[in-house]
Amino acid sequence: MTEAFAEKYPEAAPYIQQAVDEHGEDWVLEHYYDQLYPLAQVMKMPDKDELPFYDPDVHDTMTEKERMEMYQAWAEYRENLRTGTKPAE
Repeated sequence: MTEAFAEKYPEAAPYIQQAVDEHGEDWVLEHYYDQLYPLAQVMKMPDKDELPFYDPDVHDTMTEKERMEMYQAWAEYRENLRTGTKPAE
């Protein structure tokens, strides 16, 4: 992580660096929104395109709308598991 990035995101930078150390940059970029970005519930997290190793010519990112749809689908899935019901048809 760059020093400027660590200063801007002091809580998130260690988690991101740990994930990079354990899995590599490509894994972090591929799994960012489902594995790391949910930490935004408890700390300030950068968007994927703010990561120091993100390259817009090589990597894709989700729009805010796409992220919201993904998180909504997860919430519905968890609720279905909790209640033992199937999704509304």
